[in-house]
Amino acid sequence: MARSTGAPDSTGVRCGRGRLRTVALIGIDGSGKTTQAYRLAEALTAAGHPATYHRNAGGRRWLGRVAHRLGRPDAQSLLGRDAMLLVESVLRWLAIALTLLAGRCTGRVAVMDRYAACQYASLRAHGGHRWERLIRAAYRLFPRPQVTFLLTVEPIEAYRRIECRGTDHESLGFLAAADLAYRTLPEYPTFVPVNADLPADELAREIREHLNAWLTAGNRPTATAPVTELVPLQARP
Repeated sequence: MARSTGAPDSTGVRCGRGRLRTVALIGIDGSGKTTQAYRLAEALTAAGHPATYHRNAGGRRWLGRVAHRLGRPDAQSLLGRDAMLLVESVLRWLAIALTLLAGRCTGRVAVMDRYAACQYASLRAHGGHRWERLIRAAYRLFPRPQVTFLLTVEPIEAYRRIECRGTDHESLGFLAAADLAYRTLPEYPTFVPVNADLPADELAREIREHLNAWLTAGNRPTATAPVTELVPLQARP
């Protein structure tokens, strides 16, 4: 595909598919989404592309803490499976809506820690398939991120990481179900898979290389991109 010759926008981010507005990092719990989203926002900003980290949480962890205080094992046992899935869907919808609005107002790149696909995968992994059509209809309002990174990690490694951090818990069975859910989503072919089994520094570098390919050529990022740093503000031909 030929390179774009379009002019830079107000933030200097220029590419073949228009101005970079949103990048999403998705994947199962324990894949490193939060760490990598923070690092990517910092790297983009340092390279001259002002970016802000946004955590589009669904409230499950917070509700889990409430459940523990009330003597329940988790949020689902407190609200019931279907009610929990609907509450989670609403809270994540609101978080994404506010994130997109903030990006429009500030002109900064929104680096999304979780996005709509995370909710679809959650519905499938928790057995809430019957709600998926309704939730998709509500989330259809949101534009697809220009680049969506799927952080792939073996469920057993994700389980080990979650147990090490000690702030929450997921069963190995659920993590395996969530991993399958992501891989069977109809949006899966549009994701850029990155190996989250790698050490954090190597994974961050791989994500930057993929995104740099998008910024420089406007093409869908590929694993063979030779560059290692994000394109500086004035580095475009």
